[in-house]
Order: sequence, then structure tokens, then C-alpha cells
Amino acid sequence: MCHEFARVTEAAALAAGRWMGKGDGAAAEDAARVAMHKAFRHVPIEGTIVVGEGEDPEVSPLAVGRMVGVGGRSCDLALIALEGANIVARGQAGAISALVAGAPNSIMRAPDMYMQKIVVGAPIVGKVDIEAPVEDTVQVIAEALGVKASEVTLIVLDRPRHDDLVATLRRAGARIKLIPDGDVMAGIAAAVRGTGDHAYIGIGGAPEGIMTAAAMRCLGGEIVAKLWPLSRREIERARTFGIDDIERCMRTDDMVRGHLVLSATGVTNGDVLKGVHYQPGGARTQTMLMCTKCRQIRYVDTVHDLKEPANEVGFWRIT
Repeated sequence: MCHEFARVTEAAALAAGRWMGKGDGAAAEDAARVAMHKAFRHVPIEGTIVVGEGEDPEVSPLAVGRMVGVGGRSCDLALIALEGANIVARGQAGAISALVAGAPNSIMRAPDMYMQKIVVGAPIVGKVDIEAPVEDTVQVIAEALGVKASEVTLIVLDRPRHDDLVATLRRAGARIKLIPDGDVMAGIAAAVRGTGDHAYIGIGGAPEGIMTAAAMRCLGGEIVAKLWPLSRREIERARTFGIDDIERCMRTDDMVRGHLVLSATGVTNGDVLKGVHYQPGGARTQTMLMCTKCRQIRYVDTVHDLKEPANEVGFWRIT
């Protein structure tokens, strides 16, 4: 079943990858959504989208509340057909297509609003406090890793709302990697050993935070988060999702539970995943497939035969 989900994110990545560097992020996003929705027609599940592409089923085929799959095992889905539409438009690094699948009621439902987050890898689990001054957080991370504060690398979304955060982190001595988009991939990078990134910190989307929580459950990392409403209306909106305490600090197990499968396929090259590489008659993708039940994290390199007609098999040298 895990590989069935990989085929879904691969389909979305293949569709979005054709728009790399063409300056049209919206077109890349639309292509990914259509391809992902179509790919679900071959997956033997009865899936309910609980974190998706918008909240209006009349507008998006992957909206919250939509059902996908051809029938079979019931499951909840959190998905993002294309994280980093602007990244693809500019031909930059780190765009992905991703989805999470779990048993019914295993994935938190939350409105599309902002969320304050700190994401760390296994050595730092249980040691960061989202209410603490960020200078203290830098020191805690450094001590947990056995390095100096000046050797800690933190990923932050490059947004005006983070100007004060970035200034404070620089005064604390931390190294900073500013990224244009993609906080799910940033959280994964912080939890994967060998990337040189030690934490992701800042304010991003709540749906992306829930997907990051699923990745942390698979990778042994941790997300610490709290919702960041911008208006009274958003607070009331959160209450309709059963969130009465808007100030509550949440950790990984508050957002996801039970066994989960996460599939993430690279669209453009990044620190963790390679992007789509097109070649005569086909393409090659790389997918990170994580499953808590299998207790495995697999990197799946797939060569796709895209020749027409479909029954004409073509092979080519893998490089």
C-alpha cells in the first residue's frame, strides 16, 4: 500500500516539474492538483481529505472533505499537491509533492491559518519550548548537539514577518538559511541527519504544520507549535474545528497519532530529494517514503516510461 501513495505524489511531481522556471506558479500548482486527483483513481482506499487544497469542494478537487480512491480501506489524508509553486516558477530548489495517510481520526483537523513552529531532529526532542526566548532556544539546540551557538543552522522562511526573528537569531550567533517557500520540506531537512540543518523556526501555515508533524512521527523528530490567529474571526473559525484553547502549545502527538504513511516526491532538486529529471521518452523521480508501521524510511528512485503508445515499453540508461 505504501507504494500506491508514492505513485500519487510522483504523478503530481511529474506534472508540476514541466513548469519549472516558466514563471507561472499557479499553472504548476493546477497541474499538480489535477494529476494527484487523477492518480488517486487507482488507489484502493476510501480516503477522506482532512488537510488539503482549500476548503471549498466546488473549487478544488483536493479540498478538505473530498473523498478520493476507488474504494477499500478507510483512511484520512493530509496532502499538498505542490509545496513551493513559486519555487518551481523561479526554478529554485526544494519544491515537493507530499501526502500523509493514516487511520480515520489519526490526523488533526485545523483551519487554514498561521501556526508558529519549531521543528527539530531526534537529539533535541523534548528540549525546546515555544514560549521561551529564541536566544534560549538557540543555546538549547547547541547544547543538545554538542556544538557552539555559532555552529547551529536554523531554517527560516524569508518573510517580512520574520525580520525581528532573524535579527534576534543573528544576535544569538546562529547561522540562518532563509528559504523562499516550503516549510514542510524545511522541517524534514531539519530532522534528517547529514543535511547540516538543525531546526526550522518561524510562522507558516497550519496545514503544513500538521504534515510536518506526520513527518516527525516517522523520522523521530519533533514539532512544537501553536496556532497564530490574525483576527477574532480566525479564533472563531478554529472553534468550529474543536480548538477552544487557541494559546495551547502542541507537540507532535497532539497533531497526529497511530500508524502513518508519508510520501514526498521532489519536484526541483533540494537538500533531501532530487527533483524530476526528464529524459527522452520518460523521466526519473525520487521519493522519500516513510511508514511508522514498517518502521522504514525508503528513498525510491523511479524511472517512468512516458512513451506513446502506452503499451510500447522503452528502456534507457539510468544515469
